[in-house]
Formats: sequence, structure tokens, C-alpha cells
Amino acid sequence: MSQALYRKYRPKGWDEVIGQGHVVQTLRNAILKDRVGHAYLFAGPRGTGKTTLARILAKGVNCLAEDAAARPCNQCEPCKAVNENRFLDLIEMDAASNTGVDDVRELRDRIGFSPSQGRFKVYIIDEVHMLSTAAFNALLKTLEEPPPHAKFVLATTEIHKIPATVLSRCQRHEFRRVPVADIVSNLRNIVTSEGWQADDEVLLLIARQATGSIRDAQSLLDQLASGESKITLELAQPVLGTATSHAVLQVLDAIQAGKTAAGFEILHKTLDSGVDPRTLSRQITEYLRGLLLVKLGNVGQVEATKEVREHMQVQAAEFGAPMVIRMMKTFSIAAADTRGGWQPSLTLEIALAESFEGRTDAPVGISEPPKGGTTAVSGRSVMEGRQAGPPSTKQGAATAAAKGARGPAVLHQAAEIAGPPQKPETSEAAHSEETVARKGEPGSIDLAAVARAWKEIRQTLKRTHPTVDGLLNSCKPVEIQGDELVLGFQTEIVRGLMDSPEKLEAARDAIAAVLGRSVRIRCIVINARGKVPPNMPEDGMVATALNEGGEIVDVQE
Repeated sequence: MSQALYRKYRPKGWDEVIGQGHVVQTLRNAILKDRVGHAYLFAGPRGTGKTTLARILAKGVNCLAEDAAARPCNQCEPCKAVNENRFLDLIEMDAASNTGVDDVRELRDRIGFSPSQGRFKVYIIDEVHMLSTAAFNALLKTLEEPPPHAKFVLATTEIHKIPATVLSRCQRHEFRRVPVADIVSNLRNIVTSEGWQADDEVLLLIARQATGSIRDAQSLLDQLASGESKITLELAQPVLGTATSHAVLQVLDAIQAGKTAAGFEILHKTLDSGVDPRTLSRQITEYLRGLLLVKLGNVGQVEATKEVREHMQVQAAEFGAPMVIRMMKTFSIAAADTRGGWQPSLTLEIALAESFEGRTDAPVGISEPPKGGTTAVSGRSVMEGRQAGPPSTKQGAATAAAKGARGPAVLHQAAEIAGPPQKPETSEAAHSEETVARKGEPGSIDLAAVARAWKEIRQTLKRTHPTVDGLLNSCKPVEIQGDELVLGFQTEIVRGLMDSPEKLEAARDAIAAVLGRSVRIRCIVINARGKVPPNMPEDGMVATALNEGGEIVDVQE
């Protein structure tokens, strides 16, 4: 029975480990100086060598070689036993399957026994973040002070889930993603050792698909090698669900030329051939990343074939950096979409459509003014102008004087956008330019007008004096006496809070801003027994209702 490539070619010594030189050097020095810690924490992405290095460390501390620099030697009995998975003092525990506190208690009970084959018992707990809180608590004391013959190596892909109490008891080592060039070199050595044939483009494609995981890359190579003796790009692309580099180039060429129909036709033809939409989005994003590097003068950092690099240099002269960055963002969102749904290619199609719509190198949100010196008036500003009403006479004169040098073009354009004036439908039309022109002047207003504008008055106050607006929430306009507005409050406490010069002045300013008239304000209590509004008969129906606990909610003429 054949063995998986990632198991067959698992590193057995320090020099065979790929991409983790910073961790290898530290562990080798620890063995050389006999300063191996009692607990280590290996954290990093999957398939980067955490368990492999833990096994090499177990061989190193139990190796019988006299020269410490040569450990592990892979020649003595402990080293051979570890390589053949028959070393009794190497205990590998999967925390994903043994999450409970009872499993940790069993480990703790057995750890006191002396080693049977080697000098140290090495416990490797994989995916340690899967342990429960109770299991972590049961492990703490043993992890802090294990027996002299015990060593712990904890491995995890999600270090943020490890309690701080555990982190403080371990020597922490961060594993990194393996570079693409190192993965390609490792795959080439495996292909040569196995006697297979594989194109360089295939190995590069596999390395990119692995996203820094050497184990994933070896598994993909194993999968492709099971079909044909020679691994070609035509064979690999359908299996991996990737598109040809030619298809990616065609999509970018269509965006560059602004050919929307051709771009979508290429996209759908590629997807119909069996390519995964997210994989294609990722390929386009990677190509755009290389295009940006070329644009910024970092051609040496681009991982692509010679032909693709030449094509990138041609497109880099046509695309601007702002547009490349925008396209990278849109296609990156499509690549990260894991929802799928009824139309898996929808996010990719949206990204392509946005790329066609954004074919400009101007920064987002910044547009050049139109020629001729005129300034475009947005719909929002016109609507705000309508809601705010026409300016006062003094304001209009000042505005006209300030804008006189700009000529009538701006006013004419704004008038065309705003459209012809419409006839007001309510009685509020009485407060027209003449009314607003007298804004702030004392005069008579009726209670019905105040009641209709009460909501707008409160909204005006809410923007400038939210505290006053909150107090007015507990009152109603009760009566107009000449130029004095009577406000009725529900309680004496609220009336007292409102009856201060600052708050009354703020309310007067809001009423003047909305109704165009300045009034005085007097506050009373209307729903307490015996508190009857002025100019109202003490023996009338309203007074009787108020004395019985009623409340004035509206006043109609």
C-alpha cells in the first residue's frame, strides 16, 4: 500500500525543515547547550511543520549520539523508534478528540511514571486550543512544574484561543507560511525522487494553491500524480479548479480596452469550463498584485513566468495605480466570499462590473470641475436650499455681492436643476419672503400656527439645544396673549427647569427661526389640581376637567 507524500517525505532532521529557520536555530542551540525547556508552544498556519519539529525535538532530547551538535542522528535506537512510530515515550494527543477534563487528568496521572525507552517522555498535544476551560485548568499545574523526565510541546493554529495562563508557562514559537519558491523546490525534489515528470508551471500553480502550506502542496502533487505519469498544466487546471493564465490576461485586457461584453463572455466561458469562481477571483487578485508591484518598480518580487511578466509590464503602462488598487479590493472581496448561495459567481460578476465602471485613475470621490468656470450643483444641495427656504433680504444682498464675479451662469444652472417653483399647498405659504424678511421682529401669531410648526420648532432645537428639546417634550402650547406664548407643563419640576433665561431664549430663537416672529414665553403647570390657565373661567368645563386630573393635549380654534 502506497504512503502519502507528506508522510513519506516528512523531514527527519533539522536541515530538512523548510521555511522555519528561526525556530530550527533556537531548538538546535537549546539541545547543543542542554537548555531544552519543559514546555513549548508552536503556533502557526496548518501544514508549516509544527508537529514535524516537535517530533524532531523529541528525537533530539532522547538521541544517544555523543556529539550534541549531531542530534538527532537518526541512527541510534531512540531515533529509529521515533521514525518508525514505535517509541513509547513519545505520546501524541489530539486535543480535538480529547477535549474533556478527564482526558487531561488521565494524562496527569500517567506523567509521573519514568520513561521506558528514552531519557525523556515527550507529550505532543496537537490543536491544543480545542481543550475546554476545565481541561486547561487541570493542565496548568502540571504544565508549570512537570516531572524532570517530561517535556511538553503544544501545537495550535489559533493561538488567540489559548488562555494567557497557559501562554505564560510555555516558550512560544511562531511558524510562518512557507515561501512559494521553497515549496516549488521541495516539489521538484519529490518529482525527481519519484521519477515523475512535471512542468515548471504546474509546480508553480500547486505552490500558489497551497498558500504557504507545504503539506497542502505535497497533497495536491500526490493527487495529480495519481492520474498520469506526466503532470501537465492541462491536467492540473481542471483538477485544481483554476483558470489558465491566458484567461486572466484576457479579462484584464478587456477591462483595459473597456470591452464590457467581451470581458463577461471570457468570464462565463472560463467558469463554464469548471473553474471555481472564488479561485478565479483569487487568481485575478494575485495577477493585479503583481501588476501593482510592476507599477511600483518591484518586478523582482513578482512570482510569474517570463511571458506573464512581460504582459504585466505592458499593462502597467496603461493602468494607473489607483485603478489597480480599486480592482484588487473588489476582486479580493469576491475571493473571500464563502457564502456561495444560489449564484456562486455573482460576487465575481459584480467585481468585474465595478472594474468596468471605475475605469479612471482619479481618486475616488474627487472629480474635476466642468469646463467653462461653472460649478455643478448637486441634487442634495438644491433640496437643502428648498427646505431651508429663500434667503432673507440682507443675506441675499450679501450672497449676490460675494458671487457677483462668477456671473449669472451658476444661478441659471441652479434654477434649471431646481425646476420651476411649485405652489405651496398649506397655509404655511403665508410665511413667504415677506414674512422671513421680518424674521425676528415682534408681531402677532396665532396658536394654530404654533401648533402646526411645533414639531419643526423642536427639531430645530434638537440640533442646537437638545436639553431644551427634551424639556419641551413635556409641554404643550396653551395660549397666545398678544406677543406672549403660554406653555403648559405637566409637573412643577419640569416647569422650573425650563423657566430659566438661557432656555427661554433658546426656545424664542427657534420659534423665530421657524415662524419668522419673536415672541415672549411664559411657563405654567396645567395638569395639577387648581392650576388653571389664565383668561379661562375658574368654573368652566375646562377648569373642572383639569381639577379632576385631566390634561390639555391640543388647542383648536
